[in-house]
Amino acid sequence: MKTSTLLPLCAAALATAVHVPNGQQIPLERPQVGVADRDEYLIELAPGNTRWITEDDKWVLRREGINFFDITDTPELGLLNRDKIGTQSVKFPTKTAHKKTIAPLLKELDKGNMRKHLEKFTSFHTRYYKSQYGAESSAWLLSQVNDTLAKAGALDHGSSVQAFPHPWGQSSIIATIPGRSNKTVVIGAHQDSINLFLPSLLAAPGADDDGSGTVTILEALRVLLKSKDVIKGKAANTVEFHWYSAEEGGLLGSQAIFQSYEKAERDVKAMLQQDMTGYVQKTIDAGEPESVGVITDYVDPGLTEFIKTVITEYCTIPYILTKCGYACSDHASASKAGYPSAFVIESDFKYSDSKIHTTEDKIEYLSFDHMLQHARLTLGLAYELAFAKFD
Repeated sequence: MKTSTLLPLCAAALATAVHVPNGQQIPLERPQVGVADRDEYLIELAPGNTRWITEDDKWVLRREGINFFDITDTPELGLLNRDKIGTQSVKFPTKTAHKKTIAPLLKELDKGNMRKHLEKFTSFHTRYYKSQYGAESSAWLLSQVNDTLAKAGALDHGSSVQAFPHPWGQSSIIATIPGRSNKTVVIGAHQDSINLFLPSLLAAPGADDDGSGTVTILEALRVLLKSKDVIKGKAANTVEFHWYSAEEGGLLGSQAIFQSYEKAERDVKAMLQQDMTGYVQKTIDAGEPESVGVITDYVDPGLTEFIKTVITEYCTIPYILTKCGYACSDHASASKAGYPSAFVIESDFKYSDSKIHTTEDKIEYLSFDHMLQHARLTLGLAYELAFAKFD
C-alpha cells in the first residue's frame, strides 16, 4: 500500500521533510550528477507533476503519506495505448450470472490456508524488494503458486506460472489460466514489504501490507481451479493472477509488467488490486459495520460498479465507498497503461491499518474472517469475468 497513516514522532529525527508545492510541474530534465551516483529517481506525484529525488527522499514522502509513481524506467507507460485507443471503454455485466456455480466454490475457501501461508510469508525478516530476503520470499511464493497449479491439475491443461524478473532482484510473479480468447482479466496484489525507517535494516513482516492481499488472492486462485471448466480452458477469457514486486518503491513491478503488456498489445479487460485485506479493529472501535472498502478515485467506474454488485452477491458484509489518492497501489499502473482497473481495501480508508510499514505489521492484528470476505469477492469476480462476454 502506498500510504501509511502512522507518523511516529521519531520521523522528524530520521529525515527532513520533502516539500512538494501543489500543482508545481518540474521538468523532465535529469540533474547533473556524477557518473557513479545512481541514487536518483524520477517520480510522478500527479499527472504532469514530476521531480528527481533520492531514495531516502522516497521514504520521507511515504512517511508523509504522499503517493507517487517511480517513472525512472517507465516514462512512456500508457503512451502507446493512449495514441491507439485511449483508456479502454469496456462494457461490464450489470448483474452476476453464475451464482449457482460460484456458491459451492465459496464454501471451499479456507482461512486455515491463508493463515498457514501468511505465517510463512511474514517469517522473512523483510520482503524489501532490494534485499536478499525479498528475493527469497518471492522464490518461496513462486513455488506456492506452482504447487497450487500442479495440485489442481492445471499445468496439464496449459496453465502456467512464471517469474517476471526485475533488475533489483525480487521478481514479480504471473500465473496464467488460458481461456478461449486472449481477452484477459487480472487479479493482483503486491508481495513486497517495507519498513520506512531504514528499509534495508529493520524488520518488515508486512502481514497486512500486503501479505494479506497476497494470500487472499492465492486462496482464491486455489478454489477457482476447482472448476473443471476453468482448468480446461472453457472460460471465454484468460485469467491471470499477479503478485507484484517493488510496489513500495513506487509501483515499480506493476509498471514494468503493464508496460510490457502495452507494448505486446495485450488485451486486458479488467484488473482488480487487493492491497490490505485483513485489518478491521479501527472500524469496530469506531462503532462502524465491518465492510469492504471500494475505492472510487482513479479507477474505472464501470468495473467498480460491477465489483459493488459482486460484493452484494457473494460477500456477507456490505461495501463502503472510499478514496485513497493518486498512485496508491498497483491498479494505478494498469490504469496508466490504458486498462480498466479497480481497487478494494479492508475498510473505509480512514480506518485502515496504521501499523503498516513498521515492525508491528503482524498477523496477530488481522482478522482472517475479514480476509475470507475479500477472497469471496476475488473468487466471485474472477469467475464472473472469466465467463463474461466482452464485445
